Amino acid sequence: MSNKMWGGRFSSAPDAIMEEINASIGFDQRLYAQDIAGSKAHAAMLGAQGIVAAQDAEAIARGLDTILSEIEAGTFAFRRELEDIHMNVESRLAELVGAPAGRLHTARSRNDQVATDFRLYVRDTVDALDAQLADLQRALAQKALAHAATVMPGFTHLQTAQPVTFGHHLMAYVEMVGRDRGRFADARKRLNECPLGAAALAGTSFPIDRDATATALGFDRPTANSLDAVSDRDFVMETLAAASICAIHLSRFAEEVVIWTSPSFALVKLSDAFTTGSSIMPQKRNPDAAELVRAKAGRIVGALTAILVVMKGLPLAYAKDMQEDKEGTFDAFSALSLVIAATAGMVRDLEPDAKRMEKAAGQGYSTATDLADWLVRALDMPFREAHHVTGRIVALAAERGIPLHKVPLADLRQVEPRIGEDVFSVLSVARSVRSRVSYGGTAPARVRAQAKRWLKRLGDTPA
Repeated sequence: MSNKMWGGRFSSAPDAIMEEINASIGFDQRLYAQDIAGSKAHAAMLGAQGIVAAQDAEAIARGLDTILSEIEAGTFAFRRELEDIHMNVESRLAELVGAPAGRLHTARSRNDQVATDFRLYVRDTVDALDAQLADLQRALAQKALAHAATVMPGFTHLQTAQPVTFGHHLMAYVEMVGRDRGRFADARKRLNECPLGAAALAGTSFPIDRDATATALGFDRPTANSLDAVSDRDFVMETLAAASICAIHLSRFAEEVVIWTSPSFALVKLSDAFTTGSSIMPQKRNPDAAELVRAKAGRIVGALTAILVVMKGLPLAYAKDMQEDKEGTFDAFSALSLVIAATAGMVRDLEPDAKRMEKAAGQGYSTATDLADWLVRALDMPFREAHHVTGRIVALAAERGIPLHKVPLADLRQVEPRIGEDVFSVLSVARSVRSRVSYGGTAPARVRAQAKRWLKRLGDTPA
């Protein structure tokens, strides 16, 4: 028996293996809401244009509403032999309304149908992710405001570099997430064109109104080229690229949480809510939430790589290869949503050990740059010379096993005779961070201002 959905050219049913490799209903049923919305818009346009009778368009709309209710209620029976979400919906529509259902596919192909559904899905997902990312920024900025003056070591090469504040460190991620949101917004802007009406690849001879369907579905405009409309998956690749960069940002933060919570660092603590234990070692508190955030970045980047490889060799227009655009994308977006939620939860949960942070901030001669800057300001010394002098003083302190602010003035003067008593005013970590008042710097006043600016922008008025 031939497939009744794609009919008369075939005299027998497909092989079981063909059915297995061809079917996508196992994953593309996720597009049911978008598919039904697109079909309703298309049916309404067909009726308005007189392409189908008004009563048929109305019957189709009622039937589609019933199907939506059935799916949402969990009573809809998805059938694998019908291949995909489009055929499952159309088959059920025929059962509900009879002959009018056969008119729904007038001036439409599964090619422009799936392109429309997928754009709607990606657009909906971007909107949901943006709301989650805004919440993460809010959590980071709130924590940063609370710890604008909490001193911690700043690192380069994972070596102690200069003192910063915990709030300043968190605000770096607010900026990173802000760029992530910008990339998603840019991708959304470009994807918001409607393929519906491009049909299989060449458009249609029916007098359709593509502007009407585009407007009904919330698109800015119809796509301008029918070939491009059905074969384009730039919107998937671009959004997955934004997702991958976002996941990498979250992975970097997760890595820091893993480091900070380790006993060797012990700079922050996570509660039982975001840690797990060991089956054999009773003392363990494992930052598993952070580790899984870090790991899931691989799945998201992998989905981007997969769609890039699928698309790289495809001639225009549509090819069945493009069925492989969805499963990885669904998985990647689900994973990203989960890791954003987990990261926001960890940010709100973690508490810094302020005393240990401040002690660690002073290790490794982290105020050496402050000493060099003082030599430039106070002695009018060229910075390269000041750098050399400071290096000699650090070497002296290291040889004696003492911090910079404990080196006697007399010993400092052996290196540079003009050094005065006031040099000690710049050698504490607290003074160091307070001195970094340049725009974007770690001075607590600057951090508070930046945190408050972001919170206001996010609709949260700080106390």
